[in-house]
Amino acid sequence: MNRSAELPQLTAKAVALGIILSMVLAGANAYLGLFAGMTVSASIPAAVISMGVLRFFRESNILENNIVQTAASAGESLAAGVIFTLPALIILGYWSVFDYWWVTIIAGLGGLLGVLFTIPLRRSLIVEEGLAYPEGTATAEVLKVGEDPKTGVRQLALAAVTGALVKLGSSGLRLWSETAQAASFVGNGIAYIGTNVSPALVSVGYIVGLNIATLVCAGGAISWFVAIPVYSALYLDTDPVLVQMIAEGAGPVDVAFQIWTSEIRYLGVGAMLTGGIWALVSMRRSLLSGVRSGLHQMSRDKSELVDHTEQDTPMQLVLLGIALFVIPIFFLYNNIHESIGLGVSVTMTVVMVIAGFLFSSVAAYMAGLVGSSNNPISGITIATILFSSVLLLWLMGPSGREGEIGPSAAILIGAVVCCAAAIAGDNLQDLKAGHILGATPWKQQVMQGVGVVSAVLVMAPILNLLLQAYGIGVPTEARPNSLLAPQAMLMASVAEGVFGAGLPWDMVGIGAIVGAGIIAIDEYLKRTGAKWHAPVLAVAVGIYLPLELSIPIFLGGLIAHAVERSLAVRPQAERERGMRLGMLTAAGLITGEALLGILLAVPIVASGRPDVLAVSDEPFGGTPGLVIVAAIGMWMYRSASRKPA
Repeated sequence: MNRSAELPQLTAKAVALGIILSMVLAGANAYLGLFAGMTVSASIPAAVISMGVLRFFRESNILENNIVQTAASAGESLAAGVIFTLPALIILGYWSVFDYWWVTIIAGLGGLLGVLFTIPLRRSLIVEEGLAYPEGTATAEVLKVGEDPKTGVRQLALAAVTGALVKLGSSGLRLWSETAQAASFVGNGIAYIGTNVSPALVSVGYIVGLNIATLVCAGGAISWFVAIPVYSALYLDTDPVLVQMIAEGAGPVDVAFQIWTSEIRYLGVGAMLTGGIWALVSMRRSLLSGVRSGLHQMSRDKSELVDHTEQDTPMQLVLLGIALFVIPIFFLYNNIHESIGLGVSVTMTVVMVIAGFLFSSVAAYMAGLVGSSNNPISGITIATILFSSVLLLWLMGPSGREGEIGPSAAILIGAVVCCAAAIAGDNLQDLKAGHILGATPWKQQVMQGVGVVSAVLVMAPILNLLLQAYGIGVPTEARPNSLLAPQAMLMASVAEGVFGAGLPWDMVGIGAIVGAGIIAIDEYLKRTGAKWHAPVLAVAVGIYLPLELSIPIFLGGLIAHAVERSLAVRPQAERERGMRLGMLTAAGLITGEALLGILLAVPIVASGRPDVLAVSDEPFGGTPGLVIVAAIGMWMYRSASRKPA
């Protein structure tokens, strides 16, 4: 029997703390995802917070801390699934606010199905294939060295306060601009450079590392240094929208963003679509292996003794749970609109179940290779929405083109699948940590469900708060600080395009070819044993994001690389300590900025004024922000690389 068999896991204090952290971190990740289009794993900060809190109890242990981070990370992952899809219904005009019960039911059912879908994959992907699951492995190491968590908690808190103060100065008091950018016309072309001065974005780059950060920035370079100049050189004098903008006095920055919004970002759509399909093809063997493993569990002799570290939730309960959850999903789809019809509702439900399982498996497998922060949720959801839109258009005929009915129905299918896939990748990270530490799988799987339910209870209020305070979608004169929600805008565009609003299919096709080329490069790098890889979805996200978001992410990757080089010559214990402190600093900056962004929304909504706390109107532009981010970057480096006293 494993030595950890006698350690309590599902204790009252661990469950309570896990619920609280799930709610808090879900809100923080919801803000980050709407702002930057990327989310990050909360497992490590949750583990450190747990160690800091539970140490005040007379009795606590490493597996209780593992249970806490399991619930907390489930909450932040669910937030990713929600904000990548449901804001599309606001952008489409189908919703004017986030209805509490609709959001809760859609996200809750999708998240819980994600938990169930991945239970039969645990043994195949973690035990038999031994995939890395980098965040899960890192979390286990943090927990193993957690005998003295005081330093980690202090660093996390200091970073959170720093991130919050920077956000207050820029978004709240408006002492400086959140963006430093410049552009000019060069003949008929446009030259643009710009960067956001958000510490959270730098921290995202630090967490994902130089490889992924470089790929995201490379994607931005494809759009902003190649595609936009080429498009403007060819069409600046002939595109009627651009001609009118210039006649009305629009500057090169506005023209560049118009080209990106209407044309160039769809290169990212094509690349993401190619990446999602490739991910499914590349993991087909592991998918079949997972199914076989689950069937073997059902046929196993009940008298066979199984160590507690290999006890999953019984497969019979998994299948029963899936069947029970599918019923309310059918009624949900059937009540979207009276024109949907029974046959369409049944078809939507079947598509959701099949796509949910397949893409949850893809997400679980890819998270094992590149981590949850690089989980191909965008490509997966685009593929689901595109297929669903085409199918619904065929089933519904002309009625599907009326208003937002068809596109919204496709988004709702994608929302359930996206929530399931987001949870799936995170679940396997947590189960990997538990496998290393000697936890009981079924207890973690129960806690994953608890984390999902906790997070869905707060998602709608948080989203409504952010919607009313900042707005969601393309910034306007009335909403200059609108949260871009890039993935949700993408989902809305794809669904609308299929149902007749028109997509720039030439751009989608070129993007798909670019994606295929990146896949070929990545396969070559794998065959040659190169240290770097080129996952197509990282580049595709960069193509789709504004360049101002990619630049600070790249800066964070450079800082992480510098830290790694500095620590490479240190003893093992110093290396582990430095990497942990760097990760906690980045996580704290993200959490502080995101939570302050949510808190700032309260007075904005209450007063109805976006500038309610402003004491000036960005008198120094983005220069102070550049200085502050440079100082924070240096602090991140010194915190992680300094020698212990």
